Amino acid sequence: MQSSTAPGAFVQRFLRNPARVGTPAATSAAVSRQMAAPIPEHGDPLVVELGAGTGAVTEWIQHRLGGRGHHLAIEIDPVFAGLLRQRYPAVDVAESDAAQLPALLAQRGLGAADVVVSALPWTLFSDEQARGILAAVAASMAPHGAFTTITLSMGSRMPGARRFRSALGATFEEVTQSRTFWRNPPPAFVYEAHRPRQRRPSAGS
Repeated sequence: MQSSTAPGAFVQRFLRNPARVGTPAATSAAVSRQMAAPIPEHGDPLVVELGAGTGAVTEWIQHRLGGRGHHLAIEIDPVFAGLLRQRYPAVDVAESDAAQLPALLAQRGLGAADVVVSALPWTLFSDEQARGILAAVAASMAPHGAFTTITLSMGSRMPGARRFRSALGATFEEVTQSRTFWRNPPPAFVYEAHRPRQRRPSAGS
């Protein structure tokens, strides 16, 4: 369960920097469970979490892993990163930008990720930022890997949401959408993507 200080910290950080946090409330248990569902039940998977916040999804990833594998949580906000380290000492927390994922894995001597789970506020990013992060994710995933990310349903028809859906399709061969979770504050759904597309070498490379 989340500590009593986590919701308050989430709201405070949202009010201070809404463009970075993206939403005033942490992800619900139902959505968190959906996002963590692709984590294998056996073996020692490498799971990467992007935009871990105060740990709503982190908790479900840890539950799914049950002490197995390696869980790398990337969080750019220093307050959230500190809370994560206190609450989840078994999690490898990196205070960094999600676009640095390949470098973070290399620094730790880790291989390709089996699952990447994201709670990043995609529609608040520029198209260039979103595509850059997705490229970093695809470059860091195993061929059999899965990528899941939350998207707020109320903004699904907005230009930013459409651009992100297009970027997902350009990055992965298969993209599916979950049902809408109406009780998540605010309502949301989950994209699940598989089979990163091979990046063609640029001219002259």
